[in-house]
Amino acid sequence: MRIRPAVDDDFPDIRAIARKTWHDTHDELDEDLIDRTVDDWYTDDSMPLEAPGTVVLVVEAADGSQAEFDDDDGEIVGFTHAVVQGDTADILRMYVDPDRQEAGVGTDLHERLVEQLRVYDVGRIRAFDFAFNDASRRFYEGLGFERTDVGEVEIDGEFYDEAVYTLKL
Repeated sequence: MRIRPAVDDDFPDIRAIARKTWHDTHDELDEDLIDRTVDDWYTDDSMPLEAPGTVVLVVEAADGSQAEFDDDDGEIVGFTHAVVQGDTADILRMYVDPDRQEAGVGTDLHERLVEQLRVYDVGRIRAFDFAFNDASRRFYEGLGFERTDVGEVEIDGEFYDEAVYTLKL
């Protein structure tokens, strides 16, 4: 497995992982809504790679198995996107291919992201996800985050509760 900064050519793979993960995880949302949202939210415009304080990382792995990774293959199986604002870093996106979850990929990706964010001297990291996403809650709480707030996210004119998880560094 290799974790590296994303490049423009990674966006088709980023969208594919986001789409697969949303469809696998968000039964509460209509399939067409998911596809429209992924097409809108996972682009080089919504995730500008060169913006100050922005970190976008991808995970490359070899084959489809969860246990064995080969650094030479380059198949993208996960990604994350965070933005630093003052002393806070916000993880806006953290996705691992559902076929690779529970294999430590997300934890490794998170650890590398934290390394990158420490350069900005942040005091806390926040992560956001749908409040109904129990898998996300378990993931973030397993990393030491605490649920600190609930907000709302608008998608196609509908509002959904969004959990805010915070990790103090």
